[in-house]
Amino acid sequence: MSISRCWIWAMVAALPWVAACNLLTPFIFLGEHKKKILPEFDKLAGHKVAVLVWTDPATLFDYPHARFELATYIADKLYAETSQRKLNVDVVDSRDVEDFIQQRPDGQNDPAAVARKFEADFVIYLEVVRFQVRDPSQPQFLQGRIDASVAVFDVRSDRRMGQRFELTPVQTIYPDKAPILMSATNSSVVRETTYRKFAEEVARKFYEYSVDL
Repeated sequence: MSISRCWIWAMVAALPWVAACNLLTPFIFLGEHKKKILPEFDKLAGHKVAVLVWTDPATLFDYPHARFELATYIADKLYAETSQRKLNVDVVDSRDVEDFIQQRPDGQNDPAAVARKFEADFVIYLEVVRFQVRDPSQPQFLQGRIDASVAVFDVRSDRRMGQRFELTPVQTIYPDKAPILMSATNSSVVRETTYRKFAEEVARKFYEYSVDL
């Protein structure tokens, strides 16, 4: 047998091993493609929690339900994710919080009062400093943006004031690359998606999750 034929047969014999190695590669390195993110605040488990959102009057003039809608998206996302992780977090219904604010307007920036009203141990308090659905420089285009500070009030030991923990602010933009032309359909999609992304970024501060590398 010639040297060239020997070389060919050797290569053919090695093919199953090469294929097997390629098949095994994804399983060997699978665990290395995710990164675990720890919560910023990890004390909610087993406690009752209320979500309180403050928005400025100008925002409520243009979007009368923005405060309630944002609180609802956050509370629903927080409850869903903590329930999945069996953290046993009891989240106060956002409708009840909104009813309380309607009766006591000063309650929208008084987390301790909300905690007392609903016998909550913690209040997640957000101050929305920027809220937009349309691009202000180009009103014919849509680009949702919500900027907010996030704090947690721990009122377990002091129902009158509570202890405040400042978390990192949240800045959500959708679409993040460029605005899109306004239409009835696009307006609804942009607003809903901005709410959903914002709620996820807020809720993720309170439970462990993983991200792809």
